[in-house]
Amino acid sequence: MSDELEGFGFVLPHWLYWGWLAVMPLLMMALDRWQRKRKGEAAEEAVYTPGEGQDAEETVYTRHPDAGVNGLTRAIDWISEHSGVFVAFWTVNAVCFYFFEVVMRYIFNMPTIWVHEASFLLLGMQYLLAGAFAMLHGAHVRVDVLYNLLPERGQIGMDIFTSMFFFMFALVLAITSWTFFQNSYSMHETTVETWGIQYYPVKFMMLLGAILILLAGLSKLIKDIALFIRLGKEGNA
Repeated sequence: MSDELEGFGFVLPHWLYWGWLAVMPLLMMALDRWQRKRKGEAAEEAVYTPGEGQDAEETVYTRHPDAGVNGLTRAIDWISEHSGVFVAFWTVNAVCFYFFEVVMRYIFNMPTIWVHEASFLLLGMQYLLAGAFAMLHGAHVRVDVLYNLLPERGQIGMDIFTSMFFFMFALVLAITSWTFFQNSYSMHETTVETWGIQYYPVKFMMLLGAILILLAGLSKLIKDIALFIRLGKEGNA
């Protein structure tokens, strides 16, 4: 850490911040798996049903959980699920950071220069990377005034039709994020606050989040098309 920060008390080193965000979720996930094995819980193979509405009690998706499921969709859904679990553990860091800030500020009268910035960067990256997990579990907000009036096959058809707008958005996001990351990395961009942490990893998370949500959208589209065809065959039977 730079000598000019010596008068600010403890300042979290940049390398420790990025390293901890990368390693801490893996440790927590490994600990969770170890505890499950210790309790003798059998590991069940997860079957993820397509996006919107899957967490409801009874939907067309829950009645046809195997529609369109193949090796590709399983791999994408596994990535979407575990990327969401990975970034979910980052929330623990934000809580610990702010607890440290409160103690230092109100007990020792030594407010930090890095906690707020570390936390909002963390939560921003978490938001970007959780998009695929949210799509897998149907957690994205949608306007369904007309959607709910359609029959089940019509709803799936609507999802397939509107997916082209989703892919347009996700592709633009990915291309734009790549430009942002490339420019940020080339100039070794840092934040303007006193802590001055590297900013290009945040821009890279934008790109990674766009790629993840693109993959999640592809998996959902494959399963939606298969379900649309299946419902059509069942209707003609």
